[in-house]
Amino acid sequence: MKFNTAHDNTTSKIRGGSVCMKGKVKYNPHRKLWYASWGDYKIYRYKGEVCKGEFGERMAIKLLSTIQHDFEINPEAFRIEKYTQQKTDVIPYLREWIKTQKSSLSPATYHDYLNSIENHLVSWFRGKDIQLHEIRYDTLCALLSEIKREGKGRMNVMYALHSCLKYAWKSGRIVAMPPFPEKKKYGIVKKKVDWVTEDRQIAIIESIPKEHQPIFWWLKYHFRRPSEAIALQKDDYDTSRDCFIIRRSMSRKIPVDHTKTNAVHEIPCHPDFKSWMENMHGYFGKYFFTHATSRMEGKRYQQDYLVDIWNKAARSCGEKIRMYAGLKHSSCTAFVNEQGGTIDELQMLTDHARRDSVLVYADVKMEAKRRLMGKVIRYKTATSKK
Repeated sequence: MKFNTAHDNTTSKIRGGSVCMKGKVKYNPHRKLWYASWGDYKIYRYKGEVCKGEFGERMAIKLLSTIQHDFEINPEAFRIEKYTQQKTDVIPYLREWIKTQKSSLSPATYHDYLNSIENHLVSWFRGKDIQLHEIRYDTLCALLSEIKREGKGRMNVMYALHSCLKYAWKSGRIVAMPPFPEKKKYGIVKKKVDWVTEDRQIAIIESIPKEHQPIFWWLKYHFRRPSEAIALQKDDYDTSRDCFIIRRSMSRKIPVDHTKTNAVHEIPCHPDFKSWMENMHGYFGKYFFTHATSRMEGKRYQQDYLVDIWNKAARSCGEKIRMYAGLKHSSCTAFVNEQGGTIDELQMLTDHARRDSVLVYADVKMEAKRRLMGKVIRYKTATSKK
């Protein structure tokens, strides 16, 4: 039996319109199967049945016609993966997308996105007959309900998918961005800020060996992240204006030339830090904070080492507070709760872009509330006498 092993198709014109005739129908003599060829794809099944036997050629022709019709309806949304044995094109697209992002994302963000893809998104989309352009609001709600992480963790997984879909939309792979589930659906529980009073905070820092105290005093006085203190360089201190320029950070233990928010912050040097700064040992190297036993580049600190120093000092004082909470959270909360500062003043000191970000420190301002209550009582007493 002789087979015409290829039906070559081109684009034809019918009644002034364009009809896609892209693709070919071919025969594979080794497998004795007919198939539709579309670019680099060879598709052997039509409606789940292999194109073989007496009707194999006819099935392959129908298969190709179906693919061509789908392409004509919406070329931009067309995905050949719909007809391959691979049920979804989401998984390969996610993996290809994250490869392109490695150079543009911070190491921490890249690692989190990669974890979200491999440990959550791939497992959910695997086996589902959902194409990239078919992802809708209800798809995303179903995904969200099955992510086995707590509130913020679930949001991080959805952030990764959102970034990928945004990239696909800008690249013309999808015609529109689907709306994502509302924030209330993520189950994020607002946590109470963990903090210690200023006298307890000072007691912990004073329990740290003196050669390591400068970086902890700097963190206490300047309301910054430990990763920014570690990455701070000598030329980040402007002597003419007596201020620190916060423009670097650490991401997964790697120095990066940007902060977590990609913003540059200028922070005046706190007067109480001057004496520490003047007596700091200036080891050869570019980093502002260094220590003699460091094995890191320029003898800089590393996060784990700082945490160990802090935890040991905290235990000696009978405290169990984490370093970040014991420094930044405690300094911010003490400013409002103990020193009488306002939320707006705190926002100016910390350089937070959004006021909502510092409102969390207002939830514990018991002493500030007590002072306000005293003002109300004094005001009422004064007015009643009149």
